[in-house]
Amino acid sequence: MTTHLTDIPFSSFDLSAALQQGIEEAGFSYCTPIQAAALPLALAGKDVAGQAQTGTGKSAAFLLAVMHRLLTTPASPKRRPNQPRAVILAPTRELAIQIHKDAEALGKHTGLALGLVYGGAGYDAQRAMLENGVDILIGTPGRIIDYYKQHVFDLKAVQVAVLDEADRMFDLGFIKDIRFLLRQMPRPDKRLGMLFSATLSLRVTELAYEHMNNPELVKIESDKVTANNVAQLVYHTASEEKIPALIGLLKHMDPKRTIVFVNTKRVADQIWTWLEANGFKSAILSGDVPQNKRMSLLAQFQRGELPVLVATDVAARGLHIPDVSHVFNFDLPQDPEDYVHRVGRTARAGASGDAISFACEEYAFSLPDIEQYIGHKIPVGRLSDELLATPVTRPCKDAARRHHAPQARQSAPGKKRRGKGRGAKQEQGARRSASTT
Repeated sequence: MTTHLTDIPFSSFDLSAALQQGIEEAGFSYCTPIQAAALPLALAGKDVAGQAQTGTGKSAAFLLAVMHRLLTTPASPKRRPNQPRAVILAPTRELAIQIHKDAEALGKHTGLALGLVYGGAGYDAQRAMLENGVDILIGTPGRIIDYYKQHVFDLKAVQVAVLDEADRMFDLGFIKDIRFLLRQMPRPDKRLGMLFSATLSLRVTELAYEHMNNPELVKIESDKVTANNVAQLVYHTASEEKIPALIGLLKHMDPKRTIVFVNTKRVADQIWTWLEANGFKSAILSGDVPQNKRMSLLAQFQRGELPVLVATDVAARGLHIPDVSHVFNFDLPQDPEDYVHRVGRTARAGASGDAISFACEEYAFSLPDIEQYIGHKIPVGRLSDELLATPVTRPCKDAARRHHAPQARQSAPGKKRRGKGRGAKQEQGARRSASTT
């Protein structure tokens, strides 16, 4: 069993006083297992490909290594302001924003200039920032390539390259973009390379050996793929029971910070309407939500003002939201890795949490693959009559109007609709666009 913290203090590393001060002010004292294993290698100048469960401190590990490298290895005297010294690539804008936030905290006293680039907002402001110059560039591949091909900046002075959630890069179809960017940088033996992910598949390992300098593989093993302190439970339900079950379970718990995952935007719209009609303040987070609204919703959710978030897999990675108490898989994901990343939104940083899944006739076929992937059976719960609520059957007209959802589009729980495969493909396309544009 993997513990949350080791007995190795950050003060034991040969980090600058500026970095040590940032670590202390961020409230960190002892390393997590991935930090304890990866930091000594990276600080010694060795490339690292690291694997650990989500929420175990991978971002702090590579950020400290990046900043140490830049503080101890001077840039070339010929470097121009629009040539970043380090590039950190993330598959989603939410993850890029979170990494930037962590970098601001840890590097507060270093004097290193940070830049954040992602799609959906601030095109001209981001361009101006790149032209003025940054030391560390954090962003998503699509927008970074956009500016690169316009010659806003170049990558010839890069001293450190980092890929975070590398397996997700493959899942979202970014791997050609990643390879393109890595080829524009100095050779692997002329820069420090780091790759971190919740899973190190064969394709990710191949990428590491192709574009890194003989990387050291660091794997933090656990007796489970999912975190040990997540209480998992699955209910075998009929499709028409899922809404009553969700509302009934929410009524029997304190849903102060709950995420309900679905497979398509259409189902997210339906669930949102039913939650609002039954007194649960909620919002939808999906690929077609504008970036400014998305950030506003996440901020409300983090502050506890919005107790329930209905999300597609655009939210399954890259969101570090403390104290998420419950995760619901209203729809079981068809990819077992997505189950792990959804469940990973709770029980972060050593906390505990609950992950509740509904296995209906449409998605129950995914359950054996999920259980094989995580290495254990998920305990089965029984839905008593007490847990099956009788929801308000008339959707809230005011709520539907606020969400721009015509009343005719809302369907009663359990009513079958056609075109599920098409809806899933549309959501997948929206998810990729949201991450890259």
